[in-house]
Amino acid sequence: MITTLLATLALAAQFPSEPSLPRADDKVDVWTSGEEGYHTYRIPAVMRAPDGALLAFCEGRKVGRGDSGDIDLLMKRSDDGGASWGEQRVLWDDGDNVCGNPCPVLDRDTGMIFLFLTHNLGHDREGEIIAGTSEGTRTVWVMTSADGGTEWSPPREVSASTKRRDWTWYATGPGVGIQLEVGPHAGRLVIPCDHIEADSQRYYSHVLLSDDHGATWRIGGRSKRDQLNECQVAELDSGELVLNMRNYNRQKRARAVARSKDGGESFGEVTWDEELPEPICQAGMVTVRAGRGGGVVERWLAFSNPASPNRRERMLVRVSYDGGLSWHTAALLHGKAAAYSCLVDLSDGNSPAVGCLFERGREGPYERITFQRVKLSPPHEPAPSPVR
Repeated sequence: MITTLLATLALAAQFPSEPSLPRADDKVDVWTSGEEGYHTYRIPAVMRAPDGALLAFCEGRKVGRGDSGDIDLLMKRSDDGGASWGEQRVLWDDGDNVCGNPCPVLDRDTGMIFLFLTHNLGHDREGEIIAGTSEGTRTVWVMTSADGGTEWSPPREVSASTKRRDWTWYATGPGVGIQLEVGPHAGRLVIPCDHIEADSQRYYSHVLLSDDHGATWRIGGRSKRDQLNECQVAELDSGELVLNMRNYNRQKRARAVARSKDGGESFGEVTWDEELPEPICQAGMVTVRAGRGGGVVERWLAFSNPASPNRRERMLVRVSYDGGLSWHTAALLHGKAAAYSCLVDLSDGNSPAVGCLFERGREGPYERITFQRVKLSPPHEPAPSPVR
């Protein structure tokens, strides 16, 4: 018992509490489990369409909370910045099979939205797919929309160029992809993913790349260490990419980070960011284009996750002004059970802000998917309370 107490005190010192954080009361529930025909809603993703509308995606789990079975890909749209959401749309329903892991990206040059997804047979469970004893395997698919998310193409499989034969489990995102803006790789589309090797059963993060506006896709760099999977990627002013990864290493109860200086072709050494505690869970990260005086625009990073080293709880939004070298608290969105999240840049002129679409509940983290808008403060200014 003494050993357990000492370990608990050590963790508390490593990840101190923040009692002065502002709390948000203006949450907007986008999906509530048990309503609109589905047992559970999970795996949120959100993006901003070319016309400014917000598009929210998630998995609708028909008969249970688990990761297998009848799972459909759903979407809702908001035309008022997330204050209200339209009717639920089913984008992909393949009977009793799994259609999920949404990860959209916008090509700003063409206006085309690419929505990456994964698929597997509903009766194949994750452990069976990893062990190679399942009937099928995980496959990679993409849907497209040329009109801001109103109409979508049928899903098209792209596994041949995006998944190696010795990979078993595979996930796109979940969250969002990015289009590079700086340096020789400007225009490149980058999709964060993860995979498991068949022989070693080791977990790695990797990215997919396209240099021809989504006509073709290929595998880019992957993490140099294993025990990492679901990830998000962001671009800095220098053109360097930051890959922020879910971490299974319980010796390091914090997020894992790797950086790329070649547009995602490769990633450097993996480090652990002790300012970002990790209970083994997905997280959100996005570049924020923050306007300052004189028309100067800076790139900040915003990050969201359940900020606890042990349990999926305390959904926190943080902001970094130095490319992820240090983090500052923006808002505590939910102090109770919370899990997956996705961020979208909502900055307007000199008013930097993000929207967070996240899983939350009172008794458990999968009771609803909620949207929350958060204003971000410039450096050395007090953080405002989140506002709608």
